Amino acid sequence: MTAHDTPPEELRERPISDLVKQLASQTSTLVRQEIDLAKVEMSQKAATAGKGAGLLGGAAATGLLAAGALTACLILVLSEAMDAWLAALIVAVVLGAIAVALGLAGRNKVREATPPVPEQTVETVKEDVEWAKTRTPSART
Repeated sequence: MTAHDTPPEELRERPISDLVKQLASQTSTLVRQEIDLAKVEMSQKAATAGKGAGLLGGAAATGLLAAGALTACLILVLSEAMDAWLAALIVAVVLGAIAVALGLAGRNKVREATPPVPEQTVETVKEDVEWAKTRTPSART
């Protein structure tokens, strides 16, 4: 029978020292479990933030490579049908739109990882505190 299953009548008959030892043991176990949960939750958030950062880096690299490699080619092709300045403007707008799309996708991934706090752990700690509050009066009387 665990401490959770122990009827309040039996707890009242146990010596205070036993109850304090039991409380210390349960508190220690609970703290270890909450720390483990926080570690798991934070590593998941870090992985998501890393993916977002990678997408942002990819957006920057792709934007630079595309601008450097294709700009001259596209401007030359378009300049056959229009003025060179207009061809350059059209190419710049298209490349800018691609960079914006990649940047927004990366930003959204970074936002998924925020706030950088272990939300599930915070909730379970609140539940644990409430549980402890309900158990404390029965041990005093």
